[in-house]
Amino acid sequence: SVLHYGQEVFEGLKAYRRADNTIWLFRPAFNANRFNQSARRMALPEIPVEDFVGSCVDLVRADARWVPVKDGATLYLRPFMYASESFLGVHPAHEVTYLNIGSPSGPYFDNGFSPVSIYVSEDYHRAGPGGTGEAKTSGNYAASLQPQEIAAEKGYAQVCFLDGETNTYIDELGGMNVFVVYRDGKVATPQLTGCILEGGTRGAIIQVLADEGITVSEERIALHQLLDDIRAGKVAEFLACGTAAVVTPIGKLGGKDFELEVPTGPMTKHIHDVITGIQWGRREDPHGWCYRVL
Repeated sequence: SVLHYGQEVFEGLKAYRRADNTIWLFRPAFNANRFNQSARRMALPEIPVEDFVGSCVDLVRADARWVPVKDGATLYLRPFMYASESFLGVHPAHEVTYLNIGSPSGPYFDNGFSPVSIYVSEDYHRAGPGGTGEAKTSGNYAASLQPQEIAAEKGYAQVCFLDGETNTYIDELGGMNVFVVYRDGKVATPQLTGCILEGGTRGAIIQVLADEGITVSEERIALHQLLDDIRAGKVAEFLACGTAAVVTPIGKLGGKDFELEVPTGPMTKHIHDVITGIQWGRREDPHGWCYRVL
């Protein structure tokens, strides 16, 4: 039935092989809890956190030889659940299947840690109020594919979606959250409205900056105001974050009637170094985010 009604959820996390040959996961309990939040929204059963984490641990232990040795490369894990009952009829499935697969993974962007170009879609939305935007479900990604093709034809790497209600506020990139760093020291990220997927990396960044005495403002960020602030030189950096890419600077922002170069700066690199340092065991892990597998 998943092929007809799209009743499906999934997660994404990585296994890291450190210099001492131990293997670790990063915030697997966060992924487990988000998986269950997504499952509730899609009328699927929840899985005990220990079972979700256990499925990741057992998969990594069984396929430890597939966890890359190369610096920066990981084993990407994809736990997922789908309606596997054979029926035609719009109602929650009585039979579902949970699986977990893994694959060696390199950098998300071909050029690694270098600025990417983002196209703002004003004609398409990935989610709307009361919809499934805060769930990690396949339909949200399917909705982003055509705008992504349009952006690629225009020479952009990713799409930035606006809110589906007013077509005014920045939501997310479809697979990544965003942060704005202002020259006056303020850092802001779009607030979670029910239309934005809450990212684990997003939460980690907010905590890392809080540890350094920087409060991140979670607020509605209007596109027109962001563009004005970029033109006025008030924006120091604009960055995207997610499990796959970790953190990447945004160097160009374009749309129907605008194309602006966005400055880059040290904050994005600093955040990247702190988060990856914790993931790879090169920095202290003050919040116990890392989970040893082997």
